[in-house]
Amino acid sequence: MTIDRTSEIENTTILFVTGRLAEIALRETVVELSSRLGFRYEVAVPGIQVAALLHVDLLLKRLQVPTGIDRVVLPGWCQGDLTQLEQHFGTPFERGPKDHRDLPEYFGLGRKKEVCLDRYSIDIIAEINHATRLPVADVVAEAKAMAADGANLIDVGCVPGESCRSVGEVVQSLRDESLRVSIDSFDRQEVELAVAAGAELILSCNQTNIDWVTEFGVEVVAIPDAPSDTESLDRTIEQLFLANVPFRIDPIIEPIGMGFTASLRRYMDARQKYPDVPMMMGIGNVTELTEVDSAGVNMLLAAVCEELGIQSVLTTQVINWCRTAVAEFDAARRLLAHSVHNKVIPKHIDSSLVMLRDAKLKSESDASIDALANALTDPNFRIFATPSDLHLMNNAGHWRGDGAFEIFGAALQANNDVDAGHAFYLGYELARAEIARFLGKQYTQDEALQWGVLGALPGSSAVRHKGGADDDEVNSGGGMS
Repeated sequence: MTIDRTSEIENTTILFVTGRLAEIALRETVVELSSRLGFRYEVAVPGIQVAALLHVDLLLKRLQVPTGIDRVVLPGWCQGDLTQLEQHFGTPFERGPKDHRDLPEYFGLGRKKEVCLDRYSIDIIAEINHATRLPVADVVAEAKAMAADGANLIDVGCVPGESCRSVGEVVQSLRDESLRVSIDSFDRQEVELAVAAGAELILSCNQTNIDWVTEFGVEVVAIPDAPSDTESLDRTIEQLFLANVPFRIDPIIEPIGMGFTASLRRYMDARQKYPDVPMMMGIGNVTELTEVDSAGVNMLLAAVCEELGIQSVLTTQVINWCRTAVAEFDAARRLLAHSVHNKVIPKHIDSSLVMLRDAKLKSESDASIDALANALTDPNFRIFATPSDLHLMNNAGHWRGDGAFEIFGAALQANNDVDAGHAFYLGYELARAEIARFLGKQYTQDEALQWGVLGALPGSSAVRHKGGADDDEVNSGGGMS
């Protein structure tokens, strides 16, 4: 039987199946959910501690479905063919989420339907700073990593005051990897060598080099002679038009404290004056020169670019707080393209840039945690992080508090048979729980913390195999599980 779990739910009666350890927590979730959606409910515990161990064969023997039940929701962990249950009981069965805290989302009250974020309108030009001073192999490796993170062009950053004769080799090596390349230099010899090797964009062009930079027949970036000198930019633009040289405009964004807001105004004025001319913004002047995690800064600058129709940005990831700037801007440009195109605010669409904290937390109540601790009959440890405390529990006790060291020490006194491997596992998990609680991130035992575009910490999901935790430890804490 096929069920639309979000339609005609009002005035129906739903049976939720779980294990003994999760019953109280599940009831807390379902009572609120039923009041919001208007359905009646019952909870069944078919004689098993951990819902993750449920199987269709076991349910056929132990489950009792009361009369008047319209549908049965099983934990997502349940194995087997549900049609056997439907035929046996004559009632629709479905697998719900693995965690009871996901039931609101499961019934349509949580996260909206996922959207496709494969479109964007802003190209990323990723600069390799002082590339001419680096070994070519290092330049290529960094460029390939930037391209994998979303860079559309690789900018070969030269050193002002130096003239590198090997810049052509650098560009050719990048082109051999099928990477698009730009050259960032005011030195004629460097530009000539780079263009000959395949560079398709020259950064930059103003009144100091327009007499020769237009000779190469490739696109240039038009900039003012000084950031506030808009008249020089207008002269350069006029000359480029007359020379029939392709170009994009960069009015130059200035660092915070050095004219940042005024420079934003110049971008707005340039877009109004030249509505059909491509534009670029060198966002590294803000991200690199502002001592703050760069993700939020990239998001705001991407919003400015998206709304003004600025089609490209030049970014760097030199200083440590900008080390993932390319990946951050890639996530930002996709989210904002969707947001602006569909006229929706960029919220509850994608959480890739929520890295330090999590978009939402799903925490067990103190009552459900206490109930779980009182019901435990095995020595396996369960770990929880709630806004109020860290929790460590098994059948020998329930230890709670602010500090992982104190909890760990108290637990070891009551469990003197814990071996070194399991002790390491517990210490590792408690440290993760403590960090998650401090930052405001979701902690689930044995599951990697979510870090947005940063991905998972290498090895974060492998510890339990070395420390002696088993599947019961993983699954007995979450409500449906």
